[in-house]
This record gives sequence, structure tokens and C-alpha cells, in this order.
Amino acid sequence: MMRNDPIKHVFIWPAVLVVLAISIFPLIYSLTTSFLSYRLIPPIPPRVVWLGNYATLLQEPRFWNAIFTTTLIAFIAVALQYAIGFGVALALNARVPGERLFRIALLLPMLLAPVAVALVARMMFNPTMGPLNQFLSKFGLVNLPFLTNGHWALACIIAVEVWQWTPFVILMMLAGLQTLPEDVYEAAELENASAWQQFWGITFPMLLPISAAIVFIRLIESYKIMDTVFVMTGGGPGVDTETLTLFAYQEGFKKFNLGYTSALSFLFLIAITIIGVTYLALLRPHLEKRR
Repeated sequence: MMRNDPIKHVFIWPAVLVVLAISIFPLIYSLTTSFLSYRLIPPIPPRVVWLGNYATLLQEPRFWNAIFTTTLIAFIAVALQYAIGFGVALALNARVPGERLFRIALLLPMLLAPVAVALVARMMFNPTMGPLNQFLSKFGLVNLPFLTNGHWALACIIAVEVWQWTPFVILMMLAGLQTLPEDVYEAAELENASAWQQFWGITFPMLLPISAAIVFIRLIESYKIMDTVFVMTGGGPGVDTETLTLFAYQEGFKKFNLGYTSALSFLFLIAITIIGVTYLALLRPHLEKRR
């Protein structure tokens, strides 16, 4: 039993108040700023515009382009991460030769800094001097516009995201696979169920809760992508690869348009909340069946 000792409040509440101050004060300040026309350079005195910043953003084609680009990167990258990660986890769980070596090697990309990975990727995908195009030229093929064409640049960013964050899916799915009961599979083998039937009838349904959590975590994280895009393409060519976070960075730290950027941040928060709530609502009936 916990001791009902008043002294515990002396230690708990200061920490709680500090955490609340650190998290809530910037949130309230940012929300207040989003209702202002407030620019640092050139210095413009704050002026209340209420929902003017939000209305301007919703009429801005660049804002909708950033939403589309971010959503495209997030959904394609997470889908590939889950599919590849689940497949590799199944292989590792089947005790393939060299399993321990593969585990260590496959987890290394996740331990690298995204900026470092993006720098290496920018060098490899360089349209003129990159190793990939030099390799293709040896076979008489033309140089591919990896980072100078919008579609190719998006594909390269997605490829880097998949390479770096698939190990997270592998790690989590492998942990889930190793907790599944063996007796269920033994009973399925007695019923002459094939490996494919065991997967769809036992493995996948039993791992649905952890799969839902993994996809949710990676989806939210992918929507916050900035460093990879900033280093590899800077949002270019044009604004073809500009994400919401990069758009906010350009407005806030280059143009110092604080009111506009605060409104953008809250619209981003609303979009993420809608996506998260919709995702959980769609999955809830399936998850409740597993209880």
C-alpha cells in the first residue's frame, strides 16, 4: 500500500508544475500568436487579425500542396515499412542461418542520425556525380534526375525513410512474434493448415494490436518529417517535396512571420488529430473482435 504521507506532494508537485509550465505555456502563447499579424523582420507591431491567418492559409495552394506531399510520403513510406518489416521479422523468427548477425545489421540504420543518412543519400542520388548514376552509365543508361525531378525526388525521400525506419518495425514485430503461444501452431499443424493459412488465421490476427500501434506511431512520426527533406532536396525542385514542417520552418525561421507560422502549426495539429482519430476509429471494430 502507498503511504498516505503529505511529504510526497513536496516532491511530486514541483515536477508536475515544471512539466506543465514547459508544455502548456508555449502552447498557449503559440495559440495567442496565431490570432495576430506578427512579423519580426521587418519588425511589424502585433495586430489582432483573429482567424485571418487561418483563412489565408486555407486559401494558400502551397499549404495544400504541403499537406498532399506530407501525406503521400507518410502513407507510402509507412506501408512499405510495415510490409517489409513484417516479412523480415517473420524470416528472423523462423531461425534463418546467421539470424543474430542479421538482427544487428538490420537495426543499424535506425541508430543513425537522420541528417547523416540524408547527407549520404544526397551524395548517392546526385544527378551528375552520384555513384548510382555512375553505375548506370557503365551500362549505357542515361543519368536519372533523382533529386531534380519532383516524382524522382519524392521516391528517393520515401526510399530513405523506408531504409532508416523499417528496422523499428522489424524490432517491434519480432518481439510480438516471439510472444505468440506455440500450442496454437501445433494445433493448426494437426489440422494440416498450410503456412499461409497459419499466417492469416493465427499470426496476423494475433499481432493486429501491436501492428496497429506500430503503424500509428510511424504514421505520426512520418508526418513530422523535415530533416531528411531539408538536407536532400530543401523542398525542391520548386515546392514539389515541401512538407508541412518544412513549410513552417521556411515561414517561421526565414521569413520570421510568427503569426502565420503559429496558425500553420495549429492547422498541422488539427490535421494530425483528425488522421489519428480516424485511424483509431476504423481499427476499433477489428481490435474489439480480438478481445
